[in-house]
Amino acid sequence: MKNARRRQGVPSTGSRTRRPDASGGAIEPTRRSLLAAVPAAMLAGCVTRRDPRALSVWAMSYEGDYSPLLMPAFTRATGIPVEVQTLPWTAAHEKLLTAFAGGSLPDVLMLPNGWVGEFAMIGALAPVPDPALNADVFPSVRGAMRHAGRDYAVPWSVAPQMQYYRSDLLAAGGFDSVPDDWDGWRRMGVALKRRRPDDYVLLSYLNWPDTLFTFAGQAGAPLLRDENTRGDFTGPAFREALRYYKSLFDDGLAPRALSTELQDPVAAFARGYFALYPSGPTLLLDLRRRAAEIPPERWSVVRMPGPRGPGPVDGISACLAVAAHSPRRAEAWSLVRHMTSPASELQFQALIGNLPAQRSAWSSPQLATARLAPFAAQMRQPASQPAIVEMERIRMEVQLIAERVVRDQLSVDEGTTLMDRRVDALLAKRRSLVEAGRIA
Repeated sequence: MKNARRRQGVPSTGSRTRRPDASGGAIEPTRRSLLAAVPAAMLAGCVTRRDPRALSVWAMSYEGDYSPLLMPAFTRATGIPVEVQTLPWTAAHEKLLTAFAGGSLPDVLMLPNGWVGEFAMIGALAPVPDPALNADVFPSVRGAMRHAGRDYAVPWSVAPQMQYYRSDLLAAGGFDSVPDDWDGWRRMGVALKRRRPDDYVLLSYLNWPDTLFTFAGQAGAPLLRDENTRGDFTGPAFREALRYYKSLFDDGLAPRALSTELQDPVAAFARGYFALYPSGPTLLLDLRRRAAEIPPERWSVVRMPGPRGPGPVDGISACLAVAAHSPRRAEAWSLVRHMTSPASELQFQALIGNLPAQRSAWSSPQLATARLAPFAAQMRQPASQPAIVEMERIRMEVQLIAERVVRDQLSVDEGTTLMDRRVDALLAKRRSLVEAGRIA
């Protein structure tokens, strides 16, 4: 989330750190148990601060690479230097857990929204001290920042999934634009596949849950029921989404491929191996950098199709949190305030394409471009997934089963029944706590 989950959420490694107990519930990791499980060599690998005056920040991928450019203004205003370390997505979850177990988390850390509940639950994060830090963010992403009724992070960016499409390939097939409903999209896909049988229409990796969950959001699927204590994947809306998702592979419109099987999707997109690529806003930077391979006049962006036209889509976000054991919490929260300010978010948008989580930033002329218009429209129609600790694990378990459905190892009905059974087991401890009145 090169980009394994970077653009669309989080790596699968992050979903498997909480093992089920004998009752099917999730065992909550403690600092003692984490420390016992971590090799000394990994603890020794955590970076120590070179300048004792500096605040430390860990961030992933482009966010880590470009964050140093946000720091001079903060240092000029406060006199506090900042040191940034970039983590690869594929190792970020384990690196953060290792650092927590060893008492060496940075002052400020970037998290995808699906990890906030987990890290807050194990005591790794300090609660947000000032409600004003989250007063201007999109309500659809704020819910994921909360655990046990308190905010533990501040949204830093939003990234709803869109369709990047090769306008030249569509035009050659007789299409001026991408149909916005499922039936029209399928007719377009079949026509493009007939014209280019050796290529594909869509790239959607089988180990990434984002396209399936986007379709589920467009279809209005609730995902969970009974106060978020049981799965609702056998419900009609999710089954409709799963059937449509599967049909794209059945019809040969999408390859049955994992992210490890196609190392450079931008190059494949440029070669015309597929005509549409669902992704987030930071793909704009990759395409801008590689304009020699794929000139800007050959591609564009539209919202994802829905059953009857575009609908709600979950705005996957990155956020910033402060480590609970940071000795400089007040200064760290000042840095978070700086990094998530509209000015900083707009600077980051210009650098790497991240879209601001602060609503006031969207009034800037900088965001009033044709290619960002679909993102702006989607932000006005958000979908929110259940804001519970177990949600990221649920997404990955559901996608593992969906892959079996796509590979014809399970029928849709068998797959959704298994999804409910697995999710009900994951939620057993939550269900018992809700029934006992211990959590709302």
